[in-house]
Amino acid sequence: MVVPCLFLWLTGKAGRIRVADITLLLYCLWCALSLMVNHGFEGSIQPAGVQFVETAGAYFVARCYIRDADNFLDAIRLLFLIVVILFPLAVLETVTNRNFLLESLSPILPVHPIIANEMRWGLRRVQAALEHPILFGVVCGSIMALVHLVLGYGEKVSRRWLRTGIVGATAFLSLSAGPITALAAQGLLLFWNWMLRKYEYRWRLLGGMLSAMWIFLSLVANRSVPNIFLSYFSFDAQSAYFRILIWTFGTQSALNHPFFGVGLNRWDRPSWMPSSIDMFWLIHAVHYGIPAAILMFLTFLLPLLRIGLLNNLNERLEQYRTGYMIAMCGFFLAGWTVHFWNATYVLFLFLLGGGLWMLDGGPAGSRPIDAPPRAASRSSSRTDGRNGAQVGGRDRTVPERGPLRGLRSKRMVTGVVEERH
Repeated sequence: MVVPCLFLWLTGKAGRIRVADITLLLYCLWCALSLMVNHGFEGSIQPAGVQFVETAGAYFVARCYIRDADNFLDAIRLLFLIVVILFPLAVLETVTNRNFLLESLSPILPVHPIIANEMRWGLRRVQAALEHPILFGVVCGSIMALVHLVLGYGEKVSRRWLRTGIVGATAFLSLSAGPITALAAQGLLLFWNWMLRKYEYRWRLLGGMLSAMWIFLSLVANRSVPNIFLSYFSFDAQSAYFRILIWTFGTQSALNHPFFGVGLNRWDRPSWMPSSIDMFWLIHAVHYGIPAAILMFLTFLLPLLRIGLLNNLNERLEQYRTGYMIAMCGFFLAGWTVHFWNATYVLFLFLLGGGLWMLDGGPAGSRPIDAPPRAASRSSSRTDGRNGAQVGGRDRTVPERGPLRGLRSKRMVTGVVEERH
Protein backbone atom coordinates (compact mmCIF):
# COMPACT_ATOMS: atom_id res chain seq x y z
CA MET A 1 0.00 0.00 0.00
CA VAL A 2 2.98 2.36 0.28
CA VAL A 3 3.20 3.33 -3.39
CA PRO A 4 -0.58 3.76 -3.96
CA CYS A 5 -0.89 5.80 -0.77
CA LEU A 6 2.00 8.07 -1.68
CA PHE A 7 0.40 8.60 -5.09
CA LEU A 8 -2.94 9.50 -3.49
CA TRP A 9 -1.16 11.84 -1.10
CA LEU A 10 0.79 13.60 -3.87
CA THR A 11 -2.36 14.08 -5.96
CA GLY A 12 -4.26 15.71 -3.11
CA LYS A 13 -6.60 12.79 -2.36
CA ALA A 14 -5.44 12.82 1.26
CA GLY A 15 -6.12 16.51 1.79
CA ARG A 16 -3.48 19.19 1.94
CA ILE A 17 0.14 18.22 2.33
CA ARG A 18 1.03 18.89 5.94
CA VAL A 19 4.35 19.78 7.53
CA ALA A 20 4.18 16.54 9.54
CA ASP A 21 4.02 14.59 6.28
CA ILE A 22 7.27 16.19 5.18
CA THR A 23 9.04 15.70 8.52
CA LEU A 24 8.03 12.02 8.51
CA LEU A 25 9.51 11.48 5.04
CA LEU A 26 12.62 13.41 6.06
CA TYR A 27 12.89 11.13 9.10
CA CYS A 28 12.83 8.07 6.82
CA LEU A 29 15.41 9.67 4.56
CA TRP A 30 17.71 10.51 7.46
CA CYS A 31 17.42 6.98 8.86
CA ALA A 32 18.41 5.57 5.45
CA LEU A 33 21.35 7.98 5.28
CA SER A 34 22.45 7.01 8.79
CA LEU A 35 22.33 3.31 7.95
CA MET A 36 24.30 3.96 4.78
CA VAL A 37 26.98 5.87 6.68
CA ASN A 38 27.28 3.16 9.33
CA HIS A 39 26.86 0.01 7.20
CA GLY A 40 27.52 0.97 3.60
CA PHE A 41 25.07 0.97 0.71
CA GLU A 42 24.59 -2.78 0.45
CA GLY A 43 24.17 -3.26 4.19
CA SER A 44 21.60 -0.48 4.45
CA ILE A 45 19.14 -1.46 1.70
CA GLN A 46 17.06 -3.96 3.64
CA PRO A 47 16.85 -2.18 7.04
CA ALA A 48 16.20 1.18 5.38
CA GLY A 49 13.46 -0.33 3.24
CA VAL A 50 11.79 -2.01 6.20
CA GLN A 51 12.05 1.22 8.19
CA PHE A 52 10.39 3.15 5.37
CA VAL A 53 7.54 0.66 4.91
CA GLU A 54 6.78 0.45 8.64
CA THR A 55 6.98 4.21 9.12
CA ALA A 56 5.61 5.87 6.00
CA GLY A 57 3.38 2.92 5.12
CA ALA A 58 1.44 2.90 8.38
CA TYR A 59 1.18 6.70 8.51
CA PHE A 60 0.02 7.25 4.94
CA VAL A 61 -2.50 4.39 4.97
CA ALA A 62 -4.27 6.31 7.74
CA ARG A 63 -3.79 9.67 6.01
CA CYS A 64 -5.34 8.39 2.79
CA TYR A 65 -8.16 6.21 4.04
CA ILE A 66 -9.29 7.92 7.25
CA ARG A 67 -10.71 11.06 5.69
CA ASP A 68 -13.72 11.89 7.86
CA ALA A 69 -15.34 11.14 11.18
CA ASP A 70 -17.11 8.02 9.96
CA ASN A 71 -13.81 6.51 8.72
CA PHE A 72 -12.25 7.39 12.07
CA LEU A 73 -15.13 5.78 13.94
CA ASP A 74 -14.82 2.60 11.85
CA ALA A 75 -11.10 2.36 12.61
CA ILE A 76 -11.65 2.71 16.37
CA ARG A 77 -14.50 0.19 16.23
CA LEU A 78 -12.19 -2.34 14.53
CA LEU A 79 -9.42 -1.79 17.09
CA PHE A 80 -11.93 -2.19 19.92
CA LEU A 81 -13.13 -5.47 18.39
CA ILE A 82 -9.54 -6.74 18.46
CA VAL A 83 -9.28 -5.89 22.18
CA VAL A 84 -12.61 -7.61 22.88
CA ILE A 85 -11.31 -10.79 21.22
CA LEU A 86 -8.05 -10.61 23.20
CA PHE A 87 -9.75 -9.96 26.56
CA PRO A 88 -10.86 -13.53 27.43
CA LEU A 89 -7.58 -14.90 26.09
CA ALA A 90 -5.70 -12.46 28.33
CA VAL A 91 -7.71 -13.48 31.40
CA LEU A 92 -7.02 -17.14 30.65
CA GLU A 93 -3.31 -16.50 30.22
CA THR A 94 -2.85 -14.45 33.38
CA VAL A 95 -4.73 -16.99 35.53
CA THR A 96 -3.28 -20.22 34.12
CA ASN A 97 0.24 -18.91 33.43
CA ARG A 98 0.05 -20.35 29.89
CA ASN A 99 -0.13 -18.54 26.57
CA PHE A 100 -2.74 -20.71 24.88
CA LEU A 101 -2.99 -18.33 21.91
CA LEU A 102 0.62 -18.73 20.76
CA GLU A 103 0.69 -22.39 21.78
CA SER A 104 -2.29 -23.18 19.56
CA LEU A 105 -1.01 -21.14 16.60
CA SER A 106 2.62 -22.27 16.68
CA PRO A 107 2.07 -25.60 14.83
CA ILE A 108 0.63 -23.83 11.78
CA LEU A 109 2.00 -20.27 11.84
CA PRO A 110 5.25 -18.50 12.68
CA VAL A 111 4.72 -16.89 16.08
CA HIS A 112 6.75 -14.89 18.57
CA PRO A 113 8.60 -16.88 21.24
CA ILE A 114 6.67 -17.30 24.46
CA ILE A 115 8.75 -15.38 26.96
CA ALA A 116 9.32 -16.54 30.51
CA ASN A 117 8.36 -13.49 32.54
CA GLU A 118 8.10 -13.13 36.28
CA MET A 119 4.77 -13.29 38.10
CA ARG A 120 3.40 -10.09 39.60
CA TRP A 121 0.74 -10.10 42.30
CA GLY A 122 0.41 -13.82 41.71
CA LEU A 123 -0.57 -13.31 38.05
CA ARG A 124 1.24 -13.85 34.77
CA ARG A 125 2.03 -10.75 32.72
CA VAL A 126 -0.01 -11.22 29.57
CA GLN A 127 1.91 -11.41 26.30
CA ALA A 128 -0.94 -12.63 24.05
CA ALA A 129 0.07 -12.30 20.37
CA LEU A 130 2.80 -9.69 20.81
CA GLU A 131 6.52 -9.91 21.50
CA HIS A 132 6.36 -8.74 25.12
CA PRO A 133 3.74 -7.97 27.81
CA ILE A 134 4.71 -4.30 27.79
CA LEU A 135 3.76 -4.07 24.11
CA PHE A 136 0.49 -5.87 24.77
CA GLY A 137 -0.35 -3.22 27.37
CA VAL A 138 0.57 -0.34 25.06
CA VAL A 139 -1.43 -1.70 22.10
CA CYS A 140 -4.59 -2.44 24.07
CA GLY A 141 -4.45 0.62 26.30
CA SER A 142 -3.71 3.09 23.51
CA ILE A 143 -7.36 3.26 22.45
CA MET A 144 -9.01 3.73 25.85
CA ALA A 145 -9.78 7.43 25.44
CA LEU A 146 -10.79 6.88 21.81
CA VAL A 147 -13.21 4.12 22.79
CA HIS A 148 -14.70 6.33 25.50
CA LEU A 149 -15.14 9.53 23.47
CA VAL A 150 -15.31 8.34 19.85
CA LEU A 151 -16.97 4.94 20.00
CA GLY A 152 -18.98 6.03 23.04
CA TYR A 153 -20.22 9.29 21.54
CA GLY A 154 -24.00 9.40 21.72
CA GLU A 155 -24.17 6.05 23.53
CA LYS A 156 -25.69 5.30 26.94
CA VAL A 157 -23.38 5.97 29.86
CA SER A 158 -23.43 2.34 30.98
CA ARG A 159 -22.45 1.06 27.54
CA ARG A 160 -19.72 3.66 27.18
CA TRP A 161 -18.13 2.78 30.51
CA LEU A 162 -18.45 -0.95 29.90
CA ARG A 163 -16.41 -0.62 26.71
CA THR A 164 -13.87 1.64 28.42
CA GLY A 165 -13.58 -0.83 31.29
CA ILE A 166 -12.92 -3.74 28.93
CA VAL A 167 -10.07 -1.84 27.29
CA GLY A 168 -8.61 -0.76 30.63
CA ALA A 169 -8.83 -4.22 32.16
CA THR A 170 -7.26 -5.89 29.12
CA ALA A 171 -4.32 -3.48 29.06
CA PHE A 172 -3.89 -3.70 32.83
CA LEU A 173 -3.26 -7.45 32.58
CA SER A 174 0.12 -6.66 31.04
CA LEU A 175 1.12 -5.69 34.60
CA SER A 176 3.70 -3.30 33.15
CA ALA A 177 4.40 0.13 34.58
CA GLY A 178 4.58 2.01 31.26
CA PRO A 179 1.17 0.95 29.89
CA ILE A 180 -0.50 1.30 33.29
CA THR A 181 0.93 4.81 33.61
CA ALA A 182 -0.51 5.67 30.19
CA LEU A 183 -3.87 4.18 31.23
CA ALA A 184 -3.90 6.21 34.44
CA ALA A 185 -3.00 9.39 32.55
CA GLN A 186 -5.82 8.82 30.05
CA GLY A 187 -8.26 8.17 32.89
CA LEU A 188 -7.25 11.34 34.74
CA LEU A 189 -7.48 13.42 31.56
CA LEU A 190 -10.94 12.01 30.82
CA PHE A 191 -12.00 12.89 34.35
CA TRP A 192 -10.56 16.40 34.01
CA ASN A 193 -12.37 16.88 30.71
CA TRP A 194 -15.67 15.77 32.26
CA MET A 195 -15.29 17.70 35.50
CA LEU A 196 -14.50 21.01 33.77
CA ARG A 197 -16.52 20.38 30.61
CA LYS A 198 -18.23 23.77 30.90
CA TYR A 199 -14.97 25.68 31.31
CA GLU A 200 -13.57 26.68 27.94
CA TYR A 201 -9.96 27.09 29.07
CA ARG A 202 -9.64 23.85 31.06
CA TRP A 203 -6.70 22.58 29.00
CA ARG A 204 -4.78 25.83 29.33
CA LEU A 205 -5.33 25.65 33.07
CA LEU A 206 -4.02 22.09 33.16
CA GLY A 207 -0.99 23.02 31.06
CA GLY A 208 -0.19 25.90 33.40
CA MET A 209 -0.50 23.67 36.48
CA LEU A 210 1.77 20.99 35.01
CA SER A 211 4.34 23.59 33.95
CA ALA A 212 4.36 25.12 37.42
CA MET A 213 4.78 21.66 38.97
CA TRP A 214 7.70 20.87 36.65
CA ILE A 215 9.44 24.16 37.55
CA PHE A 216 8.82 23.60 41.26
CA LEU A 217 10.26 20.07 41.21
CA SER A 218 13.26 21.25 39.19
CA LEU A 219 14.02 23.87 41.84
CA VAL A 220 13.51 21.87 45.03
CA ALA A 221 14.36 18.27 44.08
CA ASN A 222 17.88 16.87 44.25
CA ARG A 223 17.46 14.99 40.93
CA SER A 224 15.96 15.72 37.54
CA VAL A 225 12.24 15.47 36.83
CA PRO A 226 12.73 12.59 34.32
CA ASN A 227 14.58 10.63 37.02
CA ILE A 228 11.73 11.23 39.45
CA PHE A 229 9.23 10.08 36.85
CA LEU A 230 11.19 6.94 36.02
CA SER A 231 11.69 6.10 39.70
CA TYR A 232 8.07 6.33 40.79
CA PHE A 233 6.43 4.84 37.70
CA SER A 234 8.11 1.44 37.78
CA PHE A 235 7.04 -1.79 39.44
CA ASP A 236 10.39 -2.41 41.07
CA ALA A 237 13.57 -0.57 41.93
CA GLN A 238 15.66 -2.57 39.46
CA SER A 239 13.50 -1.51 36.48
CA ALA A 240 13.68 2.11 37.57
CA TYR A 241 17.45 1.87 38.01
CA PHE A 242 18.00 0.43 34.54
CA ARG A 243 15.77 3.04 32.92
CA ILE A 244 17.79 5.78 34.56
CA LEU A 245 20.95 4.10 33.25
CA ILE A 246 19.41 3.90 29.79
CA TRP A 247 18.68 7.62 29.89
CA THR A 248 22.17 8.46 31.22
CA PHE A 249 24.23 6.33 28.84
CA GLY A 250 21.80 6.64 25.93
CA THR A 251 21.95 10.43 25.88
CA GLN A 252 25.74 10.26 26.14
CA SER A 253 25.89 7.83 23.22
CA ALA A 254 23.72 10.20 21.15
CA LEU A 255 26.06 13.08 22.00
CA ASN A 256 29.06 10.96 21.06
CA HIS A 257 27.53 10.27 17.62
CA PRO A 258 25.27 13.29 17.12
CA PHE A 259 24.62 13.27 13.37
CA PHE A 260 24.20 9.66 12.24
CA GLY A 261 24.12 7.69 15.48
CA VAL A 262 25.54 4.19 15.64
CA GLY A 263 23.13 2.54 13.21
CA LEU A 264 22.71 -1.13 14.10
CA ASN A 265 26.09 -1.26 15.82
CA ARG A 266 26.63 -1.43 19.56
CA TRP A 267 25.72 1.81 21.29
CA ASP A 268 27.96 3.30 23.96
CA ARG A 269 27.27 1.65 27.31
CA PRO A 270 29.05 -0.47 29.95
CA SER A 271 29.75 -4.08 29.01
CA TRP A 272 27.43 -5.40 31.74
CA MET A 273 24.46 -3.33 30.61
CA PRO A 274 21.71 -4.93 28.40
CA SER A 275 21.41 -3.70 24.83
CA SER A 276 17.71 -2.79 24.88
CA ILE A 277 16.70 0.87 24.96
CA ASP A 278 13.28 1.07 26.61
CA MET A 279 12.65 4.68 25.54
CA PHE A 280 10.98 5.40 22.24
CA TRP A 281 11.83 9.10 22.28
CA LEU A 282 15.53 8.40 22.89
CA ILE A 283 16.24 5.44 20.64
CA HIS A 284 16.06 7.44 17.40
CA ALA A 285 18.88 9.72 18.55
CA VAL A 286 21.01 6.75 19.59
CA HIS A 287 20.63 4.70 16.41
CA TYR A 288 20.09 7.36 13.72
CA GLY A 289 21.36 10.62 15.20
CA ILE A 290 19.85 13.64 16.91
CA PRO A 291 18.31 15.02 13.65
CA ALA A 292 16.25 11.81 13.35
CA ALA A 293 14.97 12.20 16.91
CA ILE A 294 14.02 15.82 16.24
CA LEU A 295 12.18 14.91 13.03
CA MET A 296 10.21 12.12 14.75
CA PHE A 297 9.30 14.44 17.61
CA LEU A 298 8.16 17.14 15.17
CA THR A 299 6.08 14.58 13.26
CA PHE A 300 4.35 13.77 16.54
CA LEU A 301 4.04 17.28 17.94
CA LEU A 302 3.06 19.43 14.95
CA PRO A 303 -0.29 17.73 14.17
CA LEU A 304 -1.26 17.83 17.84
CA LEU A 305 -0.59 21.55 18.05
CA ARG A 306 -2.63 22.27 14.92
CA ILE A 307 -5.52 20.03 15.93
CA GLY A 308 -5.48 21.34 19.49
CA LEU A 309 -5.84 24.94 18.25
CA LEU A 310 -8.92 24.29 16.08
CA ASN A 311 -11.87 26.53 16.92
CA ASN A 312 -15.63 26.49 16.41
CA LEU A 313 -15.96 22.73 16.64
CA ASN A 314 -19.32 21.07 16.82
CA GLU A 315 -19.99 18.70 19.70
CA ARG A 316 -19.09 15.49 17.89
CA LEU A 317 -15.82 16.79 16.50
CA GLU A 318 -14.94 18.26 19.90
CA GLN A 319 -15.31 14.82 21.48
CA TYR A 320 -13.33 13.14 18.70
CA ARG A 321 -10.57 15.72 18.97
CA THR A 322 -10.35 15.30 22.74
CA GLY A 323 -10.18 11.50 22.49
CA TYR A 324 -7.44 11.71 19.87
CA MET A 325 -5.36 14.17 21.88
CA ILE A 326 -5.65 12.13 25.08
CA ALA A 327 -4.68 8.93 23.24
CA MET A 328 -1.58 10.65 21.87
CA CYS A 329 -0.70 11.87 25.37
CA GLY A 330 -0.84 8.24 26.48
CA PHE A 331 1.60 7.28 23.73
CA PHE A 332 3.85 10.19 24.70
CA LEU A 333 4.07 9.12 28.34
CA ALA A 334 4.49 5.43 27.57
CA GLY A 335 7.26 6.28 25.12
CA TRP A 336 9.55 7.36 27.97
CA THR A 337 9.48 3.87 29.51
CA VAL A 338 8.75 1.70 26.45
CA HIS A 339 10.17 1.31 22.97
CA PHE A 340 7.54 0.84 20.25
CA TRP A 341 8.62 -1.74 17.70
CA ASN A 342 7.02 -3.96 15.05
CA ALA A 343 3.20 -3.96 15.28
CA THR A 344 3.16 -1.47 18.17
CA TYR A 345 5.24 1.00 16.17
CA VAL A 346 2.95 0.56 13.15
CA LEU A 347 -0.16 1.12 15.29
CA PHE A 348 1.34 4.28 16.82
CA LEU A 349 2.01 5.83 13.42
CA PHE A 350 -1.35 4.66 12.07
CA LEU A 351 -3.24 6.37 14.90
CA LEU A 352 -1.05 9.47 14.61
CA GLY A 353 -1.83 9.84 10.90
CA GLY A 354 -5.45 8.84 11.47
CA GLY A 355 -6.33 12.12 13.15
CA LEU A 356 -5.13 14.60 10.52
CA TRP A 357 -8.48 14.52 8.69
CA MET A 358 -9.68 16.98 11.34
CA LEU A 359 -7.55 19.66 9.70
CA ASP A 360 -9.14 19.19 6.27
CA GLY A 361 -12.82 19.57 7.02
CA GLY A 362 -13.29 23.21 6.06
CA PRO A 363 -14.10 25.63 8.88
CA ALA A 364 -13.54 23.64 12.07
CA GLY A 365 -13.82 20.42 10.14
CA SER A 366 -17.56 20.26 10.82
CA ARG A 367 -18.79 19.46 7.32
CA PRO A 368 -17.54 15.84 7.12
CA ILE A 369 -19.14 14.77 10.39
CA ASP A 370 -22.45 16.59 10.52
CA ALA A 371 -25.46 14.37 10.05
CA PRO A 372 -27.82 15.51 7.28
CA PRO A 373 -30.56 17.84 8.51
CA ARG A 374 -33.73 16.05 9.55
CA ALA A 375 -36.98 17.30 8.07
CA ALA A 376 -39.54 18.71 10.48
CA SER A 377 -42.29 16.45 9.17
CA ARG A 378 -43.15 14.13 6.32
CA SER A 379 -45.13 16.85 4.59
CA SER A 380 -42.33 19.38 4.68
CA SER A 381 -40.43 19.86 1.49
CA ARG A 382 -36.81 18.94 0.82
CA THR A 383 -34.06 21.49 0.93
CA ASP A 384 -31.26 21.57 -1.57
CA GLY A 385 -28.05 21.73 0.45
CA ARG A 386 -26.26 23.84 -2.17
CA ASN A 387 -28.49 26.11 -4.26
CA GLY A 388 -31.99 25.33 -3.05
CA ALA A 389 -34.23 27.60 -1.03
CA GLN A 390 -37.49 26.36 0.44
CA VAL A 391 -40.24 28.67 -0.75
CA GLY A 392 -43.95 27.84 -0.62
CA GLY A 393 -43.32 24.12 0.07
CA ARG A 394 -41.26 23.63 -3.11
CA ASP A 395 -37.58 23.69 -3.96
CA ARG A 396 -36.56 26.62 -6.06
CA THR A 397 -33.11 26.67 -7.56
CA VAL A 398 -31.40 30.03 -7.34
CA PRO A 399 -28.44 30.40 -9.70
CA GLU A 400 -25.19 31.74 -8.31
CA ARG A 401 -24.41 34.88 -10.23
CA GLY A 402 -23.66 38.54 -9.83
CA PRO A 403 -21.58 40.23 -7.16
CA LEU A 404 -23.11 38.13 -4.36
CA ARG A 405 -22.14 34.80 -5.89
CA GLY A 406 -21.31 32.26 -3.20
CA LEU A 407 -22.66 34.33 -0.32
CA ARG A 408 -25.43 32.79 1.72
CA SER A 409 -27.55 33.75 4.67
CA LYS A 410 -28.96 30.94 6.76
CA ARG A 411 -31.78 30.81 9.25
CA MET A 412 -33.61 27.98 10.89
CA VAL A 413 -37.27 27.57 9.99
CA THR A 414 -39.20 24.69 11.58
CA GLY A 415 -36.03 22.67 11.93
CA VAL A 416 -35.00 22.98 8.27
CA VAL A 417 -32.12 25.14 7.07
CA GLU A 418 -33.29 27.80 4.66
CA GLU A 419 -30.52 29.09 2.42
CA ARG A 420 -30.68 32.19 0.26
CA HIS A 421 -27.99 33.61 -2.00
